[in-house]
Amino acid sequence: MANIKGQIKRNRQNERRRLRNKAVRSELKSRVKVADQAIAEGSADAPEALRQAQKRLGKAAARGRIHKNQAARRTSRLMQRAARPAGTTTRATGATAKKATGTRKKATGTRKKAAGATKKRG
Repeated sequence: MANIKGQIKRNRQNERRRLRNKAVRSELKSRVKVADQAIAEGSADAPEALRQAQKRLGKAAARGRIHKNQAARRTSRLMQRAARPAGTTTRATGATAKKATGTRKKATGTRKKAAGATKKRG
C-alpha cells in the first residue's frame, strides 16, 4: 500500500482508467465477434456490423484505449475476413481452413555435411 499522497491518487486514477479500458476492450471484442458471425452467415446486416466494428476500433485508438497499430491490425484482419469468398472457412469461425499443398523439397541433410566441413582437423 502506498504511503505517499501523490501515489495514492495515482493508484485511484490508474484503477479508474483500467476499468474504463477493460469495458472498451470488451465492447471491441463483442463488435468484432458480431461482425464475424454476420460475415460467416452472409446476413444482410453484415456491412452495418462491419462498419460499427471499424468505427469502435478507430475511436478506441483515437482515445488511447488501445494502440493505434493494434486497431489498424484488427481492422485489417476483419476486412480480410469480409473479403474472402463465401465458401471458405476460417479459424475464427471454429472450422479448419483448407491446407495449401506445397511443393517444397525435403531436406537432404546437406546442412550437417556443411557444418561438419567447417571443423578444423588435426
